[in-house]
Amino acid sequence: MSIVIVGGNERMVCQYEEICKCYGCKAKVFAKEKGAMKKKIGVPDLLILFTSTVSHKMVNCAVEEARRKSIPVCRCHTSSAAALENILKEHCA
Repeated sequence: MSIVIVGGNERMVCQYEEICKCYGCKAKVFAKEKGAMKKKIGVPDLLILFTSTVSHKMVNCAVEEARRKSIPVCRCHTSSAAALENILKEHCA
């Protein structure tokens, strides 16, 4: 299963990827906007938005792209490791 995470803490990018790997998922993490994010998202199985640590511009870009490509979106206010694990338990079961 492929996952794209938008938002979150920059220092936790490696930890997010490790947590996803434990659930058998491959993750791309966009903690900051670097260039054209639309082109880099691709077509993942799930898009996770950490809404407290992301700009409105990135949220709008990600949601628009998800809607265009019919990608399910999961929004979470906190960007903790426990929050990511709960999302993955729910969607990767």
